[in-house]
Amino acid sequence: MQHDILINWSPQETRVALVQNAALQEIHIERSLERGLVGNIYSGRVVRVLPGMQSAFIDIGMERSAFLHVADVFTGVHAKHSDADAQHAPVVPIEKQVFEGQSLMVQVIKDPIGSKGARLSTQISIAGRLLVFLPQDNHVGVSQKIPLEEREALRRRLVNLAHRDEEKGGFILRTNGEDASDAQLQEDIDYLRKTWAKVKVASQQLAPKSLLHQDLNLLQRVLRDMVDEFTQTIRIDSHEQFEMLQKFGLEFMPSAVAKLAHYKGERPIFDLFNVDEEIKQALGRKVMLKSGGYLIIDQTEAMTTVDVNTGGFVGARNFEDTIYKTNLEAAGAIDRQLRLRNLGGVIVTDFIDMQTLDHRDSVLAEFSKHLKRDKVKTTVSPFSALGLVEMTRKRTRESLAQLLCEPCAQCQGRGIVNTARTTAYNILREILREARQFSPREFRVLAAPGVIDLLQEEESLHLAGLSEFIGKPISLQAEFGIGDEQFNIVLL
Repeated sequence: MQHDILINWSPQETRVALVQNAALQEIHIERSLERGLVGNIYSGRVVRVLPGMQSAFIDIGMERSAFLHVADVFTGVHAKHSDADAQHAPVVPIEKQVFEGQSLMVQVIKDPIGSKGARLSTQISIAGRLLVFLPQDNHVGVSQKIPLEEREALRRRLVNLAHRDEEKGGFILRTNGEDASDAQLQEDIDYLRKTWAKVKVASQQLAPKSLLHQDLNLLQRVLRDMVDEFTQTIRIDSHEQFEMLQKFGLEFMPSAVAKLAHYKGERPIFDLFNVDEEIKQALGRKVMLKSGGYLIIDQTEAMTTVDVNTGGFVGARNFEDTIYKTNLEAAGAIDRQLRLRNLGGVIVTDFIDMQTLDHRDSVLAEFSKHLKRDKVKTTVSPFSALGLVEMTRKRTRESLAQLLCEPCAQCQGRGIVNTARTTAYNILREILREARQFSPREFRVLAAPGVIDLLQEEESLHLAGLSEFIGKPISLQAEFGIGDEQFNIVLL
């Protein structure tokens, strides 16, 4: 389906919106101070090897050491590109492959998320417009998203081009290279080999923990990764960045330059399709469906859950049809929300229970059809015995909520806070605990106004009884700058 790309640029932040049928489908955000690390190549130093976890921690100059698992250590035969026998070859223990203090060239394959450091690989790959270059591997392959009957012919073409000068290195043809000419492929091959040559020179000249190669910024990746035959326009609101993209596009992606335009309108570019309001809604739990049903989306560190509800939808002839139509609509809405929120990892969807097997099959087929549009790898399982659909979506960067939000200072991410009465009772218990250890002249309670009001009114008898029991006066003081769960007891 045809779509438009809107780019809102400022010195501190770049935002890219993919709009389809006047509705926001994807949002990509890159902040100059928080730019992602995936694709970056570093000269790292091994700081610790953990045989029990078959992993190692690598210092690449970040705040937290990065993580290298034995499965990501390149041994000359990479499982993704080897034959069936090589895939079943025994894994060499990590303690026999790396050692503390060793210098390693590594590449980030997953950004740091939460308390976890970046994940690394020693299998280096450099992405171009049409190809991915594998400098340590002579394998030549074709994206599995390209139809099977076309792959072998494309692979033979690529072999002839890649090994024309008997230079080492393998290539994977990306999906958008399916219809590329030999001249376009050769241009990408030359660019990637030049880039790798620069990386090798930097690795010899720079000290450990240095950045050797940085992946393209978000603006450049728009042309490389997001533009296809369905892209109608690419509009950007910065003239300076428009000229930069034009120059980059003319060199690496000439076909995209014709779609590039400088937006000069008086309204902010994101106001054209209400993008900022869509982003705000994508940070909430509840998503309304056009039929009157709704989704509840909860994101945790372990998984994301999606609950489908009929809400006020009563348009079908009977209740079973209502459920079926709500689930069909939800299937498309969930796919959009996964892309918009960039949700990854394990995702469990609780569709409304359907009694008819044909309805279940139809909903699952509709869900799978929508997911095929997702450029991120997804796998979907059939309905479980409990009526749940389990799926995974590859996670390579933070979700929209993790990027734009942080845990609430009061609830610490729980989504709930103690009631004023719960806090009041905690205060009474704490006073009793401290009275057994100390003997001040007076106990003074500092708490939120709502908690103080409760202690002065409804809980005044309990407060007076406690004061009489410990033999000390208790005074109350309202503090307007603290949360309802917070309090302080001052010994005077």
